[in-house]
Amino acid sequence: MSGGRARPDEAGLIARFFRPLATSPGAAELLDDAATVPHAFGKELVVTTDAIVAGVHFFADDPADAVARKALRVNLSDLAAKGARPFGYLLTLALPGRWDEDWLEGFAEGLAADQEEFGVSLLGGDTVLSPAGLFVSVTAFGHAGEGQVPRRTGAAPGQRLYVTGAIGDAALGLMLRRDDRLAAHWDLRRADREALLDRYLLPEPRVALAGVVGSYATAAMDVSDGLVGDAGKLADASRVGAVIDAARIPLSPAAARATRADPAALTTALTGGDDYEILLAIDPDDADAFEAEAAGAGVRVTDIGALVEESGVRIERQGEALSFGAGSYSHF
Repeated sequence: MSGGRARPDEAGLIARFFRPLATSPGAAELLDDAATVPHAFGKELVVTTDAIVAGVHFFADDPADAVARKALRVNLSDLAAKGARPFGYLLTLALPGRWDEDWLEGFAEGLAADQEEFGVSLLGGDTVLSPAGLFVSVTAFGHAGEGQVPRRTGAAPGQRLYVTGAIGDAALGLMLRRDDRLAAHWDLRRADREALLDRYLLPEPRVALAGVVGSYATAAMDVSDGLVGDAGKLADASRVGAVIDAARIPLSPAAARATRADPAALTTALTGGDDYEILLAIDPDDADAFEAEAAGAGVRVTDIGALVEESGVRIERQGEALSFGAGSYSHF
């Protein structure tokens, strides 16, 4: 117990750390058992939920504010991939028996920072003790234009396959976190190393692109389990195939440096997960307008290949197919 203070009960914990985050009127200051969700005329309500678990999605010694922000951001990424702008979320926090008030204060500060950045409010949730260790579950809500929620099922042969941002940084950052000697093996500068570690610790949900996604994407999903595997999921759901040019897959300077020094690192980059970028199918007639509006939103997008009639995903380099094994991260 930090500072010798008496540990608050659940009501005191909520009042001290989480009531200040419940800025939406629908949250009722967390004094009720349920929240109300604001209605938006002509909009669709989009709901998503994801959990992160200590030892699986983050390290037990990660900063509390980063754990909170990652828990929220992975859900905001799902909303962005459905063309939805977030407005609120529910939080379930399972604390280990020896939780610490200083840690919880940092956790709440992380949520407060991202609430301000992304314009969301805590609507409610639950706090419990967990003998199995720390985990955080968030259910996030957003609004999308009516009829403008791109599912995985809407892609068609002949459409272009785009991805936002850069791929592979988080997976390489996780490898570095586990074995810092890789920094020398990959010939990384200090700035490269820090960039990869930061992308693993704190994803960047493409919330700014949500409206553009809703306007142009025929199918979309966020890339959380690896580009190769997630491209396969989108293609399978749409009953199409995909051909991706490995040379066009966007890599950050740090990831490019690592894969030049160690070609095996490319497999990790393309299959390791935790990118939280968006994979989109775009009609070729809309490609120029889509790229222009994405640039206006400040989000980099890259055309990495095409959707085809043949099933399966083929990653090519100079016309030759590359093999990536399972293609994605799996919990099971």
